[in-house]
Amino acid sequence: MPAYVIADVEVFDPAGFEEYRQRVPGTIARYDGRYLVRGGECDTREGDWCPRRLIVLEFPSLARAREWFASPEYAPLIVLRQRTARTKLVFADGI
Repeated sequence: MPAYVIADVEVFDPAGFEEYRQRVPGTIARYDGRYLVRGGECDTREGDWCPRRLIVLEFPSLARAREWFASPEYAPLIVLRQRTARTKLVFADGI
């Protein structure tokens, strides 16, 4: 069953975040993930959630998404992202 990683990213150091943005796609692909949403305009219709930069990734399973997040390839990028942006991130099983 597919699984999704959903993130709301508020970048406060665009120059520093650029390195993350360039390096992360390779790690996602290595774990069979793919982007469904990568930034772009959001149109809030209900509630007060207004993501700064919405990211939605799809992986073949929740286990595979967790492997990516815990991988040695992604570990230094987590540090880089946390140094350059504030992130709200959830993992969700699909149907």
